Amino acid sequence: MTDSKPKIRVLSGNMLKIIAAVSMLIDHMGAVLFPGVMIFRILGRIAFPIFAFMIAEGCRYTKNRIKYFLLVFSMGLGYTLVFYVYSKILYFCILITFAFAILMIFGLDRFKCSIFDKKASILSKIFWGIVFLSSVLLCFWFNSEFRVDYGFVGCITPVLVSLFHPPSKNAPALYAKIGNGLWSVIGVTVGVALLAIVYGGVRYYAFLAIPLLLLYSGKRGKRKMKYFFYVFYPTHLLLLEGIYMLIEMIKG
Repeated sequence: MTDSKPKIRVLSGNMLKIIAAVSMLIDHMGAVLFPGVMIFRILGRIAFPIFAFMIAEGCRYTKNRIKYFLLVFSMGLGYTLVFYVYSKILYFCILITFAFAILMIFGLDRFKCSIFDKKASILSKIFWGIVFLSSVLLCFWFNSEFRVDYGFVGCITPVLVSLFHPPSKNAPALYAKIGNGLWSVIGVTVGVALLAIVYGGVRYYAFLAIPLLLLYSGKRGKRKMKYFFYVFYPTHLLLLEGIYMLIEMIKG
């Protein structure tokens, strides 16, 4: 007998990343080329919640945590430096936002592992709790001192998703019930709500991404797109800036 239940979770991780990339492209096209057309910025709000969700998924399944963090951080730092040299404005891009998120997520995982480890001492549990809290405080301080894309709330949104991911070790049976994807979507929804409350304006349209995340199948997809976002992010910005400069030259 075949399963009669409708398969509504049809979007792979790759498909979600492509949707988010297209949304981001539309958003930046609006910012650079069509600043007065609000629909570009509205559609662009879909990108962040999806990428935040997928960053949490990446932390969950990566085999090399240090490499994952260093890749995101180094690319974010490189783009930030290039932007500073070009504009003389110190503004930390979304990759730095996600680098902080990755750091906190790994601290949270170690804390959860210690909590559910029956052999771990109280001191060990306290130590990893302090490590996680310290990473959160570091992120908060950095955001209070420097301009970071999406701010502190943006940094903790992937962490809210990871709250419901099972620890990498010693996972209790409870996580079999809450780690089914729905609770992770609730986590990113809370992050989006906080962004909307703190920043207002078009941030409310980020809720448009939630139905798409509910369709996430939990599968990566057939093709490897591990470095897709890291290549696409700086490339599309350079192309848009080049188009803008060309238009200005033609006008002038």
